[in-house]
Amino acid sequence: MLNLTGTDQTVGGRLSIGIYSYGLAALAYLILTLVLASGWRGRLQGGVLLAGVGVSALWAVHAMLVAAEYPLAEAFIPTAEALRFIGWFIFLFGILRTQRGAATFFGAFSPGPLAAYGLSGLLALLPLFPVAIFNAIPFKLVYALYLGLVVGVLWLVENLFRNTKSDQRWGIKYLCFGIAGIYLYDFILYSNAVMFNQLDPAIWQARGAINALAVPLIAVSAARNPDWSLDVFVSRRMVFHTATLIGTGIYLLVMAAAGYYIRAVGGEWGDVLQIVFVAAALLGLAALLFSGHARAQLRVFFSKHFFNYQYDYREQWLRFTRTLSACKQEADPRVCVIRAVASIVDSPAGILWLRRSTTAYTPVAHWNQPFEAAWMLEAESDLVRFVEANGWVIDLQEWRERPERYADMHLPGWLPEIPHAWLIVPLLDGGELIGLIFLAKPLATVRLDWEVMDLLKTATCQAAAYLGQLEANMALTEARQFEGFHRLSAYILHDLKNIIAQQSIITKNAAKHKHNPAFVDDVVAVMEHSVTKMNRLMNLLKSGLSENRPRPIRLDRLLNSVMEELSVYEPRPQLHNAVAEIELIVDPDRLRTALRNIVQNAQQATTRDGHVQVSVERTEGHVQVSVSDDGIGMEPEFIQERLFRPFDTTKGDVGMGVGAYESREYIRSLGGDIMVQSQPGAGSTFRILLPCPDSEQEQVA
Repeated sequence: MLNLTGTDQTVGGRLSIGIYSYGLAALAYLILTLVLASGWRGRLQGGVLLAGVGVSALWAVHAMLVAAEYPLAEAFIPTAEALRFIGWFIFLFGILRTQRGAATFFGAFSPGPLAAYGLSGLLALLPLFPVAIFNAIPFKLVYALYLGLVVGVLWLVENLFRNTKSDQRWGIKYLCFGIAGIYLYDFILYSNAVMFNQLDPAIWQARGAINALAVPLIAVSAARNPDWSLDVFVSRRMVFHTATLIGTGIYLLVMAAAGYYIRAVGGEWGDVLQIVFVAAALLGLAALLFSGHARAQLRVFFSKHFFNYQYDYREQWLRFTRTLSACKQEADPRVCVIRAVASIVDSPAGILWLRRSTTAYTPVAHWNQPFEAAWMLEAESDLVRFVEANGWVIDLQEWRERPERYADMHLPGWLPEIPHAWLIVPLLDGGELIGLIFLAKPLATVRLDWEVMDLLKTATCQAAAYLGQLEANMALTEARQFEGFHRLSAYILHDLKNIIAQQSIITKNAAKHKHNPAFVDDVVAVMEHSVTKMNRLMNLLKSGLSENRPRPIRLDRLLNSVMEELSVYEPRPQLHNAVAEIELIVDPDRLRTALRNIVQNAQQATTRDGHVQVSVERTEGHVQVSVSDDGIGMEPEFIQERLFRPFDTTKGDVGMGVGAYESREYIRSLGGDIMVQSQPGAGSTFRILLPCPDSEQEQVA
């Protein structure tokens, strides 16, 4: 039924163009069929669309076989054409019924659809007619019947577009454009065939490529209508870069053609003018590609015209969370938060206000936007109270044009001083307003609808939580600094208490033993130790605990100095060192203080005629310093709950309650620990485990 008589068309000649043309159409329809099939969720409209596109793919494959002069393919042209008509008829009739408010997709068949299905079915069965009847049917009649079906499809498309509400046409307009383009071309094909009693080969060959061009338009409409079950992710970034690449290619082709024309008509200046023109065109293209305004406008255009929603929420959220995660690496993470929020609406600048007291919000950070410290927001101002009550993103342009929408809210007098002020975005953390972000007007016009507002509110909730955590971390850092200061104070007071206790003993016994040479020698030794301690305390006051540098020191020498220092008290501690010389990398003053605290506590828990033993031995990976006494001992509950609790003492006004705590904390900071064994009335043993560098090296070796 493809009447190409009177022409010499072979596969090796012009008909080979038809193979490529319909092959392109078959590929496009096949891809759309696979996409629709992968996203189909059992909805009827999606199934009918899938069937229509699938039949069109088979039709294109059949036409490609006809172009290749495949045996018997030409005989089934009426069947392929009719099935294609039926597929689109069913889909368009169903969509039109739902647009008119019908409860079902199909419903009762009216005379119009029945006539279209009957005529299409009749044409589909033509190859089954007896040969005599088949050959007796004039070509012109068949072409006229096809022409009538084409008019029917165009009538359906026109009705579909006209009966769709204007605010909903964005969802079906590309479908109408695509199908109308396909069948307007078929109208030209069959009108020409009716007039000349044969199909024009060139028009027929181009028909496949025309169908391929219409497939993306159908896909866009399918993506915009979730009821059609096209659950497919199309990256906005991919669309943007693809469109940019295609646009660049078209631009370069046009500029090349223009350059060729200039060269042809420019005479002796032609070559020079062509070079200058091409160079200018390339510079213009570079300026356009790197123009932030042009990129922003293009993104807005694609978001408005090619997608259901303006934003790809998955990409937006991933980018936003990645930006917030990277903020901690910046000098001021608050600037990073402004940038993350501003990027959602392509704003080029912003200022952040945070609550710094119960009465005011203070500007604390800015990005590409200068600010004055005097731009304070009172906690009881109209702006703060309105935002706290409603949680709105305030559009300053709308506020100027429709102040009644904002309950005649008054804004601060310094607001006009902010260049290009556009939005005021609240930062709500658990319903509490912790701050606000002022954003500048973007390069491209952004329509502020519910989608933009909701995305900003959601993102700023996350930003507010991040800022709240950041503020808490800053407060924790300050608290730790104060904690270090208090620890230093407690450490100094503890040593001062010991010095005062020593001086008190001397003054109490001075009158009685002042003529005793042995007592005078002990007093001199105590005074020397006191001076040494006072010098160490002065160094601590100058540098702080954190400034003390660990350095190599021999443990035996350190223990000997502690024993000598505490030998003025009864009972005198006895040292038993069972190991060779051991060198540790520690802060000598802090380790000496820790050991002295443990030994001194043992002395204080023991009677004057008791015993305090200090022994040193090597264990696996550690050096163990054991301090044992036969004093009053401790209950297990006391060891568990009170022994190492800071500022908890059993010595009344004499003790500070920080010696044992500070000792354990420092030993643990070295990678060691303190273990205690005690029994009431039988004494106690403190085992101090210190990491031994020599043992670690031996284990590695």
